[in-house]
Amino acid sequence: MTESALETDRAAGALPNRGSDSHAVAARFSALSHPARIEILKHLSASNSCCCREVVDRFDLAQSTVSQHLKILVEAGLVRFEPDRQRSRYAVDRAALADVSASLNALVNSCCSGR
Repeated sequence: MTESALETDRAAGALPNRGSDSHAVAARFSALSHPARIEILKHLSASNSCCCREVVDRFDLAQSTVSQHLKILVEAGLVRFEPDRQRSRYAVDRAALADVSASLNALVNSCCSGR
């Protein structure tokens, strides 16, 4: 469905809020589409929070690369960012990951139910 068709359907009431929900879900799936970001999420989930340096030390990636991956995860709402004096702390947003899981489950159920 094209964006203009989606807008037309939404205006006609055919897809209440589904367009924006789909965009949010797609943005989160997109953030999860890189293997390094998945590994970073796994690392972050093993502790309450980490600074960027701790993530850099764990992976064979440049600090700038890790920072970019963390930025994408934060923008997608999967990781929380908290300034902490000289360092920034990052933590997995477990509720957001649970929402991703529920969204994927709902999509699979919808597609597999023959509706």
